[in-house]
Amino acid sequence: MQDLQGIIEDIIFQNKDNGYVVAKMKEEENTVTIVGCIPYIVEGQNLKVLGEWVQHPHFGRQFKVQVCEEITPNTVTGIERYLASGVISGIGPVTARKIVKKFGENTLHVLDDDINRLREIEGIGEKKIALISKSYSKQNEIRNIMIFLQTYGVTPNQCVKIHKKFGGDSVRKVKENPYILTEEIAGIGFKTADRIASSLGIEKNSDFRIQSGIRYVVNKFCSLGNTYMPIGRLMEKGKDVLGVTEKELEKNLYENSINGKIKLEQCGGELCVFPMTYYYCELSVTKKILTLAFANYKDINFDVDREIEKFEKINCIEFAPSQKEAIEGAVKNGVEIITGGPGTGKTTIINCIIQLFEKANYKVLMGAPTGRAAKRMSEATGREAKTIHRLLDMGVESDEKAMFFSRSEESPLQCDVVIVDEASMIDIMLMNSLLKAISVGTRLIIVGDAQQLPSVGPGNVLRDFIDSGCIKVVKLKEIFRQSKESMIIVNAHRINSGKMPILNKKFKDFYFIKCREPLAIMNTIIDLINRRLPNFNKDWNKMHNIQILSPMRKGILGVSNLNVKLQKVLNPGSSEKKEKRNGAAVFRTGDKVMQIKNDYSLKWTGISEQNSEEGMGIFNGDFGYVEDIDNDKNTLTVIFDEDKKVIYDSMHLDELELSYAITIHKSQGSEFPVIILPMFMGSPLLMNRNLLYTAVTRAKQMVVLVGDLNALKFMINNNRSFERYSLLKHRIMDIMESETNVTLE
Repeated sequence: MQDLQGIIEDIIFQNKDNGYVVAKMKEEENTVTIVGCIPYIVEGQNLKVLGEWVQHPHFGRQFKVQVCEEITPNTVTGIERYLASGVISGIGPVTARKIVKKFGENTLHVLDDDINRLREIEGIGEKKIALISKSYSKQNEIRNIMIFLQTYGVTPNQCVKIHKKFGGDSVRKVKENPYILTEEIAGIGFKTADRIASSLGIEKNSDFRIQSGIRYVVNKFCSLGNTYMPIGRLMEKGKDVLGVTEKELEKNLYENSINGKIKLEQCGGELCVFPMTYYYCELSVTKKILTLAFANYKDINFDVDREIEKFEKINCIEFAPSQKEAIEGAVKNGVEIITGGPGTGKTTIINCIIQLFEKANYKVLMGAPTGRAAKRMSEATGREAKTIHRLLDMGVESDEKAMFFSRSEESPLQCDVVIVDEASMIDIMLMNSLLKAISVGTRLIIVGDAQQLPSVGPGNVLRDFIDSGCIKVVKLKEIFRQSKESMIIVNAHRINSGKMPILNKKFKDFYFIKCREPLAIMNTIIDLINRRLPNFNKDWNKMHNIQILSPMRKGILGVSNLNVKLQKVLNPGSSEKKEKRNGAAVFRTGDKVMQIKNDYSLKWTGISEQNSEEGMGIFNGDFGYVEDIDNDKNTLTVIFDEDKKVIYDSMHLDELELSYAITIHKSQGSEFPVIILPMFMGSPLLMNRNLLYTAVTRAKQMVVLVGDLNALKFMINNNRSFERYSLLKHRIMDIMESETNVTLE
């Protein structure tokens, strides 16, 4: 990295929210363009910046700032110019001249230590002193936190977030407890906090450090989808991360528990360590799901069997016994789970159930975890379906990204029936929020494929509900006639039962192309999406209809490399396309992108006849296309689901990724006309049947597997998957065992 020092001559662009600026800086005889996060910058400042030169496709050579430091002026002329620049509210050129004439070289010391002396200057009263004091203090606060933290690898962007969180107490808070950053500021990990702590003299075996480290280890383990961490795993990992003894860990583990930071609970002879949030969520979900399941419900006052027969006749179908059981159970039970693979008639069942409830004048609400799943639900039923977040009327705390739901016990959903689809994707937190908003007496119908991958978030809710044996479950296994014509559906069920799929059947929709070497697999995939498949079916748009799924992120066939290669082929750079670089990523207009984390603060605007409202929240796994890039304003505009426009500033760009290729995990809840799946040997834990089944069931019209046949065989034979640690099933079963007189219909 290089360093430059100079005077800020002109600020071309400044984002007040995240501190990002584009500015002209006079460095000796040259004027250079600097870009980066410099929240306290004003014209006339003398800055020393550390960073690197970059070449912008439209604006040429720029200096990208990584670290910056203000060089405080030490001459009377320099001080006057600094104050006159407008850096401090309430001080303009005339006032600056008066202040410097009065205090000379001591001016900045007066502002720092005895600002009330400004009363000595004619024209400066109490109100103006208060304005100057507030502005000067804020500048110092941000400057001090950046100077203090930048040497530890904390970015200017994160420094702004720290100041927004803690204000004037930022430096004091961090010095008192550097580990608070790991809990309060996104993107700052334990190692960064540990470096700060070490520099401040906090001992390696201090209780303070070990207690923070234990919470970090537990939270990181739970970020993989678990609701708790077994004590044995915690001890093993804790010793490795913290470098302390097991005895020291045990002592501070119980201190954490006494202080209400974590919850310890015995289960099956093993001690389980819970983050408090997940512990209370499990308790709440257990209590509410059983309350709903065994509440008394009004009977529907017509012959259900006769109405089912009418539905069959009108739609020229004949329900299987399991389907009729599901429909009758939905009417009869407070809570019912309907689970089954593709082609087993879940959508037809939902349509019949809705018609029965509507005949009884019951109000039905429908929801799904993702926008795409909700859209598919609407298309399949001809009725409105919303994301669960919108169903619960999501809101966001004013200056934070903290999300809340307006619908809860105090303000429940106004309906008689709630139907949720794609339930395998619902984690323990979202299920808890949903159940809170359902009043006793409202029926709940949960629909999903239990063989799909579990939720990205913590818990294994659908599987735990089913395995508890305490909630009415109908499992659909029969594939219906029209579905048997699709090899995608036939092969999905074959894979699920551990059998090899039927490959390359003429005029069908499931193909395997043999390749051995990773580079050959990659080149074949690129040729398929760019040329062969669009030529095979003119309706298949290479950007919109064909999706590549990969089991992993790294390597030649991982999504990171595939996206770089595919972008060059499918959306190459040109003088007509705007570009924006964010770290190693380059976005350009027309790119296919995906949101990779839940962000409840992002605002969207509806741009279609069906959706003309405004709302908040873009979620992990949402797909979109880059519509526009404004390099002057440093923004990027994305259209999601063809009807929601979102404008990203630089602070939020790390939440976007190219999505020509995505991981199979990220494809949950989505469907694509065509999927291409590379087949290669990777980590045995990833290369399993569950993952392959999930990938195949994402396709509607065609599946193309490219690679090594042995890799396909390995995935089908490998029925191992990541174990999820959750006590939800056991909690439900424990309560049921204590209620020996309770029986399910």
